[in-house]
Amino acid sequence: MRIAYIINSLEGGGAAFPVPDITGVLRRAGHEVAIFALLRRDGRALPAMQAAGLPVEICPEGQRDHLAALRWLDRQIGGWHPDLIWTSLTRATVIGQMVGLKRRLPVVSWQHSAGLSPANTRLLRSLRRLSRIWVADSSCVLDFMRHRLRIPANHAALWPIFRADPTCPPARAWQAGEIVRIGSLGRLHPVKGYDVLCHALALLKDDLSLPPFQVTIAGEGDARPQLESLIREHGLTTLRLAGFTSAVADFLSSQHGYVQPSLHEGLCIGVHQAMQAGLAPVASAVGEIRYTVQDGVSGLLVPPADPTALAEALARMFRQPQAMATMGQAARTHVLDLFAPERFDAAGEAILARITAPRRG
Repeated sequence: MRIAYIINSLEGGGAAFPVPDITGVLRRAGHEVAIFALLRRDGRALPAMQAAGLPVEICPEGQRDHLAALRWLDRQIGGWHPDLIWTSLTRATVIGQMVGLKRRLPVVSWQHSAGLSPANTRLLRSLRRLSRIWVADSSCVLDFMRHRLRIPANHAALWPIFRADPTCPPARAWQAGEIVRIGSLGRLHPVKGYDVLCHALALLKDDLSLPPFQVTIAGEGDARPQLESLIREHGLTTLRLAGFTSAVADFLSSQHGYVQPSLHEGLCIGVHQAMQAGLAPVASAVGEIRYTVQDGVSGLLVPPADPTALAEALARMFRQPQAMATMGQAARTHVLDLFAPERFDAAGEAILARITAPRRG
């Protein structure tokens, strides 16, 4: 088959970064894949796609011009002649469904979030029959699809989008006398809850019982001015905004622990990358994090949007850095088993088998 893979944008984030791994399964099965991005945005996901040898076409139109994006995609699909449209995220899904309907092409659609707005939930629910298969990136999203989008079981599939890498270098355990280093990966966006982290660190600022520590956020986004303002307001010398990094493994291997204060998530790539590197996360109990992080064993779970609970959990980690290493080892073992490459590949191959199987009726 020729598969047109439609994405919202090339912005560095959870839905775009796994594209090379996802399309790798499709290509190894003998299918040809091309990427069609409705927006470029920061373009940070593009180098990995190009390194994987994926052809990428980018719509030149503006963000809010949905009609222009629809016309562009229709022209691209008309010229490339795919056998299947595969979409990701709400805007790309709706526009891809419209083109699929016009061109009489089957559509497969990712669902990455269990926290859609009411309007987007109603929209996707009303269009659910236009996609032949809906693919959830995690078990929490699968539940959302079934109960909120009302996707029947025979049109739903599960393919967790994190493909673990057993060769990932583990982080070095904290040594006596070192500053305790806690990292985080994520866009500087309100949904990531970094303002909550600021308020939590403000609560710890005057606690003299804590050892020296440093929290570093590796990420970029529109919320930077707000976070910089909070850092100045509270005098948070222990929090650093390091900007975007493509050297994720190197960043994580330099940390002793991890924090993920998100308000909503599907399958959070960052927290799984951290656990893979042997870092115990202090994380909000949202999305798939609730199922992957074993509270008290491979990390600590806290309620979202609760600075006090987050501060208490971080203080516990700061005071017991040796325990972070033990939890981190458990986290690495758990993630490497749960998201092993062979499991990832088998899930994708099973969906392909459903797509290519003769349809009844």
